[in-house]
Amino acid sequence: MYAPARHDELTGLANYADQQLGALRAAIYGLTEQQARQTPCRSALSIGGLLKHITRGLRGAVAQLDGTAEPMVLDEATYAEFMGSFALTADETAVEIVAKFDAARTAFLEAMETADPDADSMAQPAPWAGIYDSRPMKNRYFMVHQIEEFARHAGHADIIREEIDGMTVPALEMSLAGAPANDFFAPYTPEPGTILA
Repeated sequence: MYAPARHDELTGLANYADQQLGALRAAIYGLTEQQARQTPCRSALSIGGLLKHITRGLRGAVAQLDGTAEPMVLDEATYAEFMGSFALTADETAVEIVAKFDAARTAFLEAMETADPDADSMAQPAPWAGIYDSRPMKNRYFMVHQIEEFARHAGHADIIREEIDGMTVPALEMSLAGAPANDFFAPYTPEPGTILA
């Protein structure tokens, strides 16, 4: 939980974003490689796939915030790459994806903390939402939208994890942080050799 604080706008936005990213990362804690690929719900989403997708999004967000984003080309290759970002391939491991996620998370938070929320930029097309052209926006809109996306997928990850073994992401986050047991929480102990164990 991002605890109540008297932070400035950028710090608050970065902390809310990081809270959601921490939840996504915690969802994979203690899973096996096979479990990280499981799709126990009716959707095709897995925890490993969500981390891969968010890693892709983090890299794009850094480019958007630092002004190096290339215009999106709306073609079959772009569509295939986007859809492929939701699942691990046979030659990818969940452990590798976590490392890539961690690096992208750090870069994103650094970009967010130094960006000007009032700066103007152009939003990339979002064909999955029926938007096929670039549109003007403020960085503030983009930052809040990232939090929206991270929160959406953190919720997906929480539900998927509960379906796999009954663990909740808040308990996993507290366990990773080394929080002691209390009346509401018992620390989780992962099996040796599992992810992040």
